[in-house]
Amino acid sequence: MQHPESNTNRQFDINSYEDYKREYTNSISDPEKFWAEKATAFQWRKKWTKMLEWSFKEPDIRWFIGGKLNITENCLDRHLEKYGNKTAFIWEPNNPDEKTVHISYRELFSKVCRFANVLKNNGVKKGDTVCIYLPMIPELAIAMLACARIGAIHSVVYAGFSSGALATRILDAEARILITSDGAFRGKNQISLKNIADEALKNCPSLNKVILVKRTGEPVSLTEERDVWLKDEESKVSEVCPAEEMDAEDTLFILYTSGSTGKPKGIVHAVAGYMVFTDYTFRNVFQCTREDVYWCTADIGWITGHSYLVYGPLLSGVTSILFEGIPTWPDAERWWKLIDKHKVNIFYTSPTAIRTLETYGTELIEKYSLQSLKTLGTVGEPINESAWHWYHKNIGKEKCPILDTWWQTETGGIMISPLIPVKEQKPAFAMFPLPGVVPVIVNDKGEELKGNEIVGNLCFKQPWPGMLKTVYKDYARFKKTYFSDYPGLYFSGDGCKRDKDGHYRITGRTDDLIKVSGHLLGTAEIENAINQHPDIVESAIVGYPHPIKGNAIAAFVISQNQRNDSNAIKKEIASLVTKTVGPIAKPEQIYIVMGLPKTRSGKIMRRILKKIMLGEKKDFGDVSTLIDPDVINKIIQELSLVESTTQGS
Repeated sequence: MQHPESNTNRQFDINSYEDYKREYTNSISDPEKFWAEKATAFQWRKKWTKMLEWSFKEPDIRWFIGGKLNITENCLDRHLEKYGNKTAFIWEPNNPDEKTVHISYRELFSKVCRFANVLKNNGVKKGDTVCIYLPMIPELAIAMLACARIGAIHSVVYAGFSSGALATRILDAEARILITSDGAFRGKNQISLKNIADEALKNCPSLNKVILVKRTGEPVSLTEERDVWLKDEESKVSEVCPAEEMDAEDTLFILYTSGSTGKPKGIVHAVAGYMVFTDYTFRNVFQCTREDVYWCTADIGWITGHSYLVYGPLLSGVTSILFEGIPTWPDAERWWKLIDKHKVNIFYTSPTAIRTLETYGTELIEKYSLQSLKTLGTVGEPINESAWHWYHKNIGKEKCPILDTWWQTETGGIMISPLIPVKEQKPAFAMFPLPGVVPVIVNDKGEELKGNEIVGNLCFKQPWPGMLKTVYKDYARFKKTYFSDYPGLYFSGDGCKRDKDGHYRITGRTDDLIKVSGHLLGTAEIENAINQHPDIVESAIVGYPHPIKGNAIAAFVISQNQRNDSNAIKKEIASLVTKTVGPIAKPEQIYIVMGLPKTRSGKIMRRILKKIMLGEKKDFGDVSTLIDPDVINKIIQELSLVESTTQGS
């Protein structure tokens, strides 16, 4: 086994703007040499025979061909000699009165090996798929790593999903075993996960084993010969489990993301490319050292939790916080209290969470120092300017850079981000493509838009190691979704602006770009203007057919102050958009709503709002990833009420 000593104490490849330019140039001129140099820092059972074979036409992309390794040896084993006693995870339970748990790298290694043996003892073999349906408890990360240890494929399903969504994912992934818990705590609520799982498994006859983790202690019914408790199973096995040798292109995990159809897409990521890209992006974007305490607030059920709460930090051997709760319980100062308690240095969260906490004012924040913070980050959607400034002033104390990162479940890791050594910051701009990432902006005909001050569709012309391999059991969908619109390019589905300085700003999904009277407008820019109104918490813009303009603009807004005269606030919003963006962007219709159709990762599903504007009242496609699916009916009812009031007047 290749075991370079330097791999346990690496810092950063990018320490200055000059470093960035050199790294970027090298990555584009000779990507195979570039990524080979990055990959040599890891433990390999066998070195690759060929670095890369690819075609976006087929499409078919393969990295580190012939290489053999196990990702857990790089996340755990290689740290043990020097850093075994270092804390890997600090687990903060939902209830602040419950004890905080510190898990060292050595303890994590033992727990992973024991869990891996439990899986093997229950019939799991290399190549089998294991579905994981757990709350944010240490066993969630341990279960993922245990799967990777023995070569099983993990498919994590967010523990807030319904039984129907869980069943769909179990069936599609062909999972043989389910790992879940008796229940979950989330804020003031207690959720009976076992009951949800039992309901799902009524439709999954091929799944014949359930491993249960005890969390809430609530009574559960057990199905004989199917359901077993983890604690009982652990008593039967040892904590010695050699890592399974994996091919570089073997599947590491399947993770489902919503699609425009009724069926979610199972995004497939392979072992080696994902590992190398996640490690490189984590180290160079966050500039996180072994001495830092890092906190990514994402649930592990999403790609952010996979890449930047489990694999990325563990590959670098850093200390991460694993938080079970929500930011507003038992009060809206929970996050700020934990930052001070653990002296958090790097804090990575979503714009949705920032905007939510913004509504509670700054009095709760002023009780805490937050002086340990040196870097802030955002993920899930582009952060609007007003939220950026609030975050920068009140949380970062105007001294912390904000990393507005752009990437996708499909990309595996961060693609475009501000970079700390470069120092340049522009609110709401993702800024710089990472080394190895070659963005290209095209028009609707697929023609590349060169130069600056342009807006179009964001594509990529060259593969990167962390990109998806396929859509599970649906290669045709993989090809159609990502490689058919613009042949020879990977299409992100997002619109993008490159400003006069060559910096990148994500304008939203391309189906969120609205052409009004021949002018292409980005929803993000209009929403940013609306969100500057002091009463507006959040907004969503969609286009709908207009007999003269081609398309008109509708705005759905959430107001924190309920006024008797809603027309007044609508006029103020229209005036603000006109002033900030221009008359062409003024919304034709403005609806004040109580909520928006948002996924648990914070993205607004604007396609649903579009359908509502077209008069649809059902058939909204896959809505399983929505935080509150019932919000659709509420919006329809609110629009119906507005229409009836208008007609009545």
